[in-house]
Amino acid sequence: MDYSGSERVLEQILNLFPHADLYAVVDFLPSGSRGFIQNKSVQTSFIQQLPFAKSNFRSYLPFMAIAIEQFDLSEYDLVISSSHAVAKGVITSPDQLHIAYVHSPIRYAWDLQHQYLREAGLEQGIRSWLTRWILHQIRLWDIRTANGVDYFIANSQFIARRVQKIYRRSSRVIYPPVDVENFELNPEIAREDFYLTAARFVPYKKIDLIVEAFSQMSDRRLIVIGEGKGAAKLKQMATPNITFLPYQPPAKLKEYMQRSRAFVFAAIEDFGITLVEAQACGTPIIALGKGGAKETVNVETGVLFPEQTVASLITAIQKFEQSSFQAQIIRSHALDFAPQRFRQELGAFITQTWQAFSQSNK
Repeated sequence: MDYSGSERVLEQILNLFPHADLYAVVDFLPSGSRGFIQNKSVQTSFIQQLPFAKSNFRSYLPFMAIAIEQFDLSEYDLVISSSHAVAKGVITSPDQLHIAYVHSPIRYAWDLQHQYLREAGLEQGIRSWLTRWILHQIRLWDIRTANGVDYFIANSQFIARRVQKIYRRSSRVIYPPVDVENFELNPEIAREDFYLTAARFVPYKKIDLIVEAFSQMSDRRLIVIGEGKGAAKLKQMATPNITFLPYQPPAKLKEYMQRSRAFVFAAIEDFGITLVEAQACGTPIIALGKGGAKETVNVETGVLFPEQTVASLITAIQKFEQSSFQAQIIRSHALDFAPQRFRQELGAFITQTWQAFSQSNK
């Protein structure tokens, strides 16, 4: 199971509201991986029972909108949705307060549609036009259901701009929680002469760009941690100074971060939890200056490069090598994204909006 940003947000919401009931389109969490939801049972949709849902539930995307609308939430005064796709589409009444924490509007239905079609090989043909029609219907539904949300929370300023662009709604930015305590600065571990990157091997992560850049800098070592369909192509591109490692558990990833010279990142992310984890280890960042990275990396914690190109990345690496960074300052910056900060900001926002909502409904 992937314990990533949305799971961490849900974990902290449940720490604020431990008696809350959970609803989800599907729930295939194994028994040993349910700690972050306090081992709660989850009310699921009809998609849970459909054939092959466990192995390929994403193929039921055309049915997810209607599935989320079937939940009867009428007994609740407060509904909090954590949404990167359809969760914000739950139906609530005027007497219920609905707060939607948005990780992103549906990426593949909006500004990333054309990238999605290219990567899925759906640029032409009948299947392409069927997919385009489905995505068109999803966009219509997505806009309509935004009207059912009383307050939006975005996980970054980058996503707040997308919420404004797509839904024409303002949102409060509350950065997601990062486990900065378990990604600590360890002065006893010496820095080594290698750069590090870690991500799933999917096209938008741009691992190929990083590999190509270091292939042109044979005197600099790069360690790449990750897995995915593109692994064979990436290894074929690589020169001997580049080492590939499979997925590493958090403790091992932390060790590589603590030992590395810098963490390299070339993707446009909504927020970018890995960047904050690396900084919590006192590790400086070399990242594309777009998306969430602009909000989590500053001049004291790393170098941002302006263009998603090999030349721009190489220039940033050269600039990094002419700069100096202090590990303790880098870690102090990462502490701004700790879970307790998330709980405090979210709790205060819910209290404030509940009071305003209650007053308006008197």
